[in-house]
Amino acid sequence: MKFDYSNPYLSTRIPIFARNVVSTSHPLASQAGLRILQQGGNAVDAAIATAAVMTLVEPVSNGLGSDAFCILWDGKELHGLNASGPAPKAWTPEYFKAKYGADAATPPMRGIDSVTVPGAVRGWVAMSDRFGKLPFADLMAPAIDIAERGYLVPPVVQGKWAAATPVLQSQPGFAQTFLPWGRAPEVGELFRFAAAARALKAIARTKGEAYYSGEIAEALAKFSKEQGGALTVADLAAYQPEWVKPISRDYRGHTLHEIPPNGQGIAALIALGILEKFDIASLPVDSVQSQHLQIEAMKLAFADVYRYVSERKTMEVTTEQMLDDAYLASRARLIDVTKAQDFKAGNPVKGGTIYLTAADESGMMVSFIQSNYMGFGSGCVEPEFGISLQNRGHGFSLKAESPNVVAPGKRPFHTIIPAFLTKDGQPVMSFGVMGGNMQPQGHMQTLVRMLDYKQNPQAACDAPRWRFNAGLEINVEAAMNPATLQGLRDLGHHLEVINDSYQDFGAGQFIWRAGEPSVEGYVAASDPRRDGVAAGY
Repeated sequence: MKFDYSNPYLSTRIPIFARNVVSTSHPLASQAGLRILQQGGNAVDAAIATAAVMTLVEPVSNGLGSDAFCILWDGKELHGLNASGPAPKAWTPEYFKAKYGADAATPPMRGIDSVTVPGAVRGWVAMSDRFGKLPFADLMAPAIDIAERGYLVPPVVQGKWAAATPVLQSQPGFAQTFLPWGRAPEVGELFRFAAAARALKAIARTKGEAYYSGEIAEALAKFSKEQGGALTVADLAAYQPEWVKPISRDYRGHTLHEIPPNGQGIAALIALGILEKFDIASLPVDSVQSQHLQIEAMKLAFADVYRYVSERKTMEVTTEQMLDDAYLASRARLIDVTKAQDFKAGNPVKGGTIYLTAADESGMMVSFIQSNYMGFGSGCVEPEFGISLQNRGHGFSLKAESPNVVAPGKRPFHTIIPAFLTKDGQPVMSFGVMGGNMQPQGHMQTLVRMLDYKQNPQAACDAPRWRFNAGLEINVEAAMNPATLQGLRDLGHHLEVINDSYQDFGAGQFIWRAGEPSVEGYVAASDPRRDGVAAGY
């Protein structure tokens, strides 16, 4: 029987309560994480195994050519990992202008000249070396099994796979890898990924070295050269992820932690710093007034982020200046509660992605995100090893005055951001919300619901969202109250109601510490906008 996999009914998810938890956007990935925990691994081991599986089961959003970021609590303190890769050594504004014309403003959106050095695999190894318990090869075993035996393609992933096909089918290696029948797979159809199995076995056998200086590196460099790209074995071999100190800001008695630039996590901190100047909790949770204040705070945050944020060493202002309390208070005063505005950047000097989270009963908690950027990334796939390459290079600018101007070995502006919440220096929640510039917006909206309105993580995750685009333009989910929509229009917001929640509103995974991990454990939630699940024992 061939089922109709659409569901005309609203479904309600409930939080998961357990002492060991993995929450992802695909059930097989969550189960892989639990398998590793049950074998004696810790939350870091589970996160790595889960991330490897996610490259297979949600290829529309990530792959073995991804970048990644992580914030983890090791039981005593927080650590941040920036596993985003830099530009090839050959990349300069002149490189792109010679190929794409003097008027080109950015590197291309797709194709081989959008590909920076992939960082995720070496990020996995760095996490395993520093915090893991099990042998690294053991962590690749669930992914290798799934790649070889295949899996049945789920509804949400299938829809995005089919939608990307017309755009990417002409990119090198894409059709060979992802259209084995000359089309995207159907829902419930078996997809095997033998090339990725070869890659994962080599990565497991060499602890990632095959990817950066061995057979996979050589295949990637050869593929890039054949397509006219600049990525070399030397670029890959030189790459190392960076352990970083998360940046943070207090909000309602808690502290939100984000990865520092080159990522956009600071946008969530700015927005919450602005919102803290208002008594949000006195307004009804889904009211026009509450949503308006959140939207305006987010606009102000993005105005500064898009103006100032780049790789940290190239920024003309510091993160401390951007988060200065007096400066944020001055920005908050710009908000008019009676109308929507199009804000510009201030002067702080004066004042397609997957997310997963894992936690174990020892108290270790991991907030991890990896991405190919826009659906299937560059669209380029190295065929021998099935390496689907990201298009993070499109985040660079070719304008000399931009803080994100491309340069050899420089990291581009990044959208993917894991998050972590603490209270009085102790862990509270590992969480994230996928989806381009929706990510800091999702961090802010879900935290306001939990901290101001006391909604549980699953309810905060399920609630209808909005997404700021530019100017006065806002996308809103179709489930939002019609009266709220009309009220926002009356304030001057330009609203577009969107039915595609995956594309525009991201998807979150949340693990909230309920008490002592070995006793009370955790409360976990998984977003219904994806195919995923929170699982635990």
